[in-house]
Amino acid sequence: MALSESIKAAPGTASGALDHIPGDLGLPIFGNTFEFLKDPFAFHHRRREECGPVYKFGVFGGRTVMLHGADALEYVLMDRERNFGSRLGWRLLQQLFPNGLMLRDFDDHRAHRRIMQAAFKPKPMRDYMLRLNEGIAQCMQTWQPAPRFEFYPAIKDLTLELGASVFLGLEMGAEAKKLNQAFVDEVAASVAVIRTPWLGTAMRRGVNARIFLLDYFRDLIPARRQGGGDDMFSEFCRAESEDGAFFTDDEIVDHLNFLLMAAHDTTTSALTTMIWALAQYPEWQDAMRDEVMGLGTEQLGYDELEKLVLTERVFKEALRFRPPVPFLPRFAYRSFEFGGYEIPGETPVSVSPGLVAISPELWSRPELFDPDRFSDNRAEDRRHRFAWTPFGGGAHKCIGMHFALMQVRAFTHQFLQHYRIALPEGYQPRWQAIPIPKPRDGLPIVLSRL
Repeated sequence: MALSESIKAAPGTASGALDHIPGDLGLPIFGNTFEFLKDPFAFHHRRREECGPVYKFGVFGGRTVMLHGADALEYVLMDRERNFGSRLGWRLLQQLFPNGLMLRDFDDHRAHRRIMQAAFKPKPMRDYMLRLNEGIAQCMQTWQPAPRFEFYPAIKDLTLELGASVFLGLEMGAEAKKLNQAFVDEVAASVAVIRTPWLGTAMRRGVNARIFLLDYFRDLIPARRQGGGDDMFSEFCRAESEDGAFFTDDEIVDHLNFLLMAAHDTTTSALTTMIWALAQYPEWQDAMRDEVMGLGTEQLGYDELEKLVLTERVFKEALRFRPPVPFLPRFAYRSFEFGGYEIPGETPVSVSPGLVAISPELWSRPELFDPDRFSDNRAEDRRHRFAWTPFGGGAHKCIGMHFALMQVRAFTHQFLQHYRIALPEGYQPRWQAIPIPKPRDGLPIVLSRL
């Protein structure tokens, strides 16, 4: 039996077990939740200055030990002793994505990931690329120049349409609004202060959204199992491991629900940061456009992906500057030692790719947007194995990483051939940091055709 299967629920750290760890747990019941939600990065910067790189805090009704730094990321994510569970770490998602790949652990996670990898091999990825290019081309014909074009909702709609095509093999049309709202409700519920799905709460809306989406996906399974579609849904229905294991219907809909949400919202966030940067720094926009135009193709071919070297550097910097998943929770089943402290077993812990990505110990002037830090002659991302980890690391490294990079390259390749962008005069960005970063104002840009 896998270790994760032997524990039914997170019992939480026993009272007093963390007395030797610096920090405080905040208010009764709510802990430090409100201070954390106001500005997660400022909250953790203050705590580190006060307590050092290891400290406790309380959020969403639970106690967590924070481990700062790239060494902490490597130690927890590589998990060579198989001690740090993701399922109980992501306890806030258990009512919403209980059986998604990210919430599976150890042998169970490995078995599911092996089957799922069939959907990310070169042949399916080439098929996905065709669908991406087609959907992006259609979108480029509909976006109209405007002195105030809200990029975030526009790209969110596009990534959902692309997800419907690539993941589900569908054209969304009128159904897009319902699906989009369901994903919004699931994500909002993940950081709801009230964790019980009472009537009228964000958690209730999130749980209802999950029911709606799983029923929607389940109705499509029979046709996908029998057909020869080249979408990811069909790939999951046909995928099998080396010993002939298939996904059950329940496993398929759970994986789809999580992957479509994750791909939809994280890519939307990353692309929005990238477009803000290109509008803020027109010299990078011009340089990327020159690279795109230099290929001489309207649409990006699968074999041309690696030719967009500058585009990759700019996107990497966007992911460093504002990573879509800035904090990674885990659950320590057994006691361990880190930073001079003995952390007891059955303790939630947290590490942060987002905080490491702005560490002055690893990055020169990290507050600046500077894609050249990823150039071969500077290579700041190689100063530590886990200096740049927007896709996580270890066994749980994002399975859709290469798909996300492909989608971003395909979009920017077409977008920059059609449009020039700028920020409104005097614009100051205002972003919501968690659960997935997004601009509070929709990121208004000045959109003009070339």
